[in-house]
Amino acid sequence: MTTKKIDRRTQILQSLAQMLESSPGARITTAALAKQVGVSEAALYRHFPSKAKMFEGLIEFIEETIFSRINLILHEESQVNARLHMILSLVLGFAEQNPGMCRLLTGDVLAGETERLRTRICQLFDRIETQLKQVIREADLKEGLKATAGVAANAELLIAIIEGKVRQYVRSEFKNKPTTMWAEQWNAIVKNLMVSR
Repeated sequence: MTTKKIDRRTQILQSLAQMLESSPGARITTAALAKQVGVSEAALYRHFPSKAKMFEGLIEFIEETIFSRINLILHEESQVNARLHMILSLVLGFAEQNPGMCRLLTGDVLAGETERLRTRICQLFDRIETQLKQVIREADLKEGLKATAGVAANAELLIAIIEGKVRQYVRSEFKNKPTTMWAEQWNAIVKNLMVSR
C-alpha cells in the first residue's frame, strides 16, 4: 500500500513538471493536473493538501538534487576554479534537463501562489551563493588567489549569470539552452575572477 502511495505522489509531481514544460506561460490548475494524471481532483488532494504543497514537492526535488551533487563536487574536487565551474555547470545542466523546473526557479509559475514558495526559491539561490562564497574564500587559503572584486561581489556575479541564463531559457520557451556557449563564457569569466596575491 505504501509503495502505491509513493508512486502516485511521484506520478503527480512528474506530471506537474511535464505540464510546466509543455505549457510555458500557462497557469497550472488542479483540474488540468488531475486530468493529466488520470485521477480526480479529490485524489490529488489525498496526496497533496494543496497546489502549493505540490510545488513544494518539486522544490524539494530541486534542492536535494543540486545540493547533494554540490557536496560531491566539494568532496571530490579541490581546485577552486574547477569547483566554481562544476557548481555553475551543474545548475545550468540541471536546468537544461528539467525545463519545467526552470519555471519554478525563475518564479514564473509562482505568480499568485503563496509567498512561502517564492521565499523558498530565493533561499535556494542564497544557499548556492553561500557555497560559491565559501569556495572563493578558500581560494586565498589553498591557492593564494584573491577574488578580483571581493568574495561577495564575485559570488553575486556568478549567481546573476546562472539566474540570467535560466531566465533566458524560460523566456525563449526552452529553445536557448543554458549550456549553449557556456564553455566560451566560462573562459571569459574565469580570467577575471581571481588574481594571484
